Amino acid sequence: MPTVFTHVAVPVCATIALGTRRVPVAALLAGMLASIVPDFDGLAFKLGIAYGGMSGHRGFTHTLVFALLLGLAGWWLAPRWGMRRAAGWAWISLCTVSHPLLDMLTNGGIGIAFFWPFSDARYFSPWRPIEVSPIALKKFFSPRGAQVLFNEMLTVWAPLLVASVAVLVARRNVERRTGAVAA
Repeated sequence: MPTVFTHVAVPVCATIALGTRRVPVAALLAGMLASIVPDFDGLAFKLGIAYGGMSGHRGFTHTLVFALLLGLAGWWLAPRWGMRRAAGWAWISLCTVSHPLLDMLTNGGIGIAFFWPFSDARYFSPWRPIEVSPIALKKFFSPRGAQVLFNEMLTVWAPLLVASVAVLVARRNVERRTGAVAA
């Protein structure tokens, strides 16, 4: 799995691209939380739940169904963010679904049960450039943990930041030409 620092890259970079008028700070913070919530299933290890089970790590909380259900929190919160309900639902759902999609790009662990309950199959991407992160804090704060963070900077953060800044610049150019207000 990527680190918690990298799971938040998607909502952060999406907010850079879309602007804070479209994604207010409160929605950004909720999106960041939604992007890491799927890993709360790590508590299953402490409860003795099997790693490969649907209640275990990379099970139910890493599914499309879970992301769509968690999106209901965005539906409920959207008016407080000044967003339409559908936009709030989509925002939280997309931030949540980014988590298993990034996990599919890692080089370790078991695959993601992305389409459960329709399929028990576990999936990885054919391209797996992200080094799996150590879970234990002692191992995370080690040379191996630093190597993982560096790998994530190159494979996730850098491409997302480049893409988000490119979208921001393009969006501002269009808004400037059309007279729309830039966010």
